[in-house]
Amino acid sequence: MRVALFTDTFLPKIDGIVTVICLLLDYLSERGIEVMIFTPLMGEIDRYKEFPVISAPGIPFPFYPDLKLGFPTLNTYHQLKQFQPDMVHFVHPSAFGLGSYVMVKRMGLPTLVSFHIDYGRLGRHFRFGPFHAGFIEMPINWLTRRVLNSADYSLAPSRLIQQRLTEIGVTKEVGLWKRGVDAERFHPRHYNTAMRDLLSGGHPDDLLLLYVGRLSHEKQLHHIKAVLDQVPGTRLALVGDGPARSELEHYFAGTATQFTGYLREEALLQAYASADIFVFPSAIESFGLVVVEAMAAGLPVVASRVGGVCDVIEEGETGFTFDVGDTISLVEGVRRITANREHMREMGRAARAFAETQSWPAMMEEVIEHYARIIATG
Repeated sequence: MRVALFTDTFLPKIDGIVTVICLLLDYLSERGIEVMIFTPLMGEIDRYKEFPVISAPGIPFPFYPDLKLGFPTLNTYHQLKQFQPDMVHFVHPSAFGLGSYVMVKRMGLPTLVSFHIDYGRLGRHFRFGPFHAGFIEMPINWLTRRVLNSADYSLAPSRLIQQRLTEIGVTKEVGLWKRGVDAERFHPRHYNTAMRDLLSGGHPDDLLLLYVGRLSHEKQLHHIKAVLDQVPGTRLALVGDGPARSELEHYFAGTATQFTGYLREEALLQAYASADIFVFPSAIESFGLVVVEAMAAGLPVVASRVGGVCDVIEEGETGFTFDVGDTISLVEGVRRITANREHMREMGRAARAFAETQSWPAMMEEVIEHYARIIATG
């Protein structure tokens, strides 16, 4: 089987989407499936494992320079035609992906589209000069409908997103591609006293809240300040970077908050395992991969009801959820967990036990089964 994978974001950028792509590519490699990756120019990467990476020129997205805008070229077409894929997988096509999608459909190749970002709702959190970007939600939803209704099959990462796609007018069946976690890698054994000291600003005995991910406006991280203000003895560590970092540093100035920037490999594993509670107040999410990673590290979670959060959190057993923007319930969720430290540890153990059931290989195998089914049905 030969698979062409088109993605608008790839290494060296690090985020949830790139993580899922790399895990998929790793599994395809293990299964002996040939892959060619097509992406806008993200860096000096021309191969991932044994798979060639075919780049197109890209420019930084004005509102998020880590993302690249690009369009397919004649080289894209020639490389794809020469590769002769049996299946073309589009990872949530935007500028580069949409142009490539039109080309692929004209070539008559079978297509699978996986949904990863709700660009329509995400646009509400950006401004174009004096104009709020919410006005672009309707055309983005129209494009999403057109692409998913014309694809041979589509996948969503959570039941909430499946429902959202139905609401915007996607009429074809959308399957579920859930997210897993490497529970052997993300593990409580990575607890580290030096990391705990770093994340807590030298106060390791205080209650340590953790967030890992992009520092951007749609994550609504400023809501966590209410917890610091209302729950005595709490501290916050924000792991990651993004366009809202400087604004957040100003907002949290004078509070018990540490900004670490990106952490990778062992340092990231230690950060997860060395905290007490994972907090996730995001307004928009397709799944929320970091939530399951935190659970695998043994952390109870307090998160907004977005993406796959409600698919993975057992209310009162592994964490608490709240409506987007409900700061009162965010604070109450942290209070309920911290009221009894032993119960907090029990919730962490329950979160870990659930994460151990979320195997990546099983979920990646389902994707290959979709490939095979689509190819077989022509």
